[in-house]
Amino acid sequence: MFTTRLLPTRFLRLSLLADAGASGATGLLLAGAAGALAEPFGLPAGLLRGTGLFFLAWAALVAWLGLAVAPPRNAVRLVVALNLAWVAESVLGILLLAPAALGAAFIAFQAAAVLALAIAQAAALRQAPVAEALA
Repeated sequence: MFTTRLLPTRFLRLSLLADAGASGATGLLLAGAAGALAEPFGLPAGLLRGTGLFFLAWAALVAWLGLAVAPPRNAVRLVVALNLAWVAESVLGILLLAPAALGAAFIAFQAAAVLALAIAQAAALRQAPVAEALA
């Protein structure tokens, strides 16, 4: 499934590493300050903490891809697809969870950033050449 590898362009590396950095920073914020953010966001602290921990794991995975000599093409495709799914889930989260205004704004801003990253990653993916067989 992940056998075709890419020669990552600078654009691909930067788009993946920007995702990792933003996800890691957001993960630290949410996991570390879940209790303090729960009331102003109008969301349960457990949800914020769990989301933060997920972001930290996601950041590690995306950083690994961004730093890989020849990342698997389908793994990068999966990152793009999951980022787009996250944007859709964020919209649903705002509608279904009815967070406070600050929480809704945070979710919307984060979703917009993830959408921008997914668009950049998709464009970079199209430009990245396929690696020849690695010896």
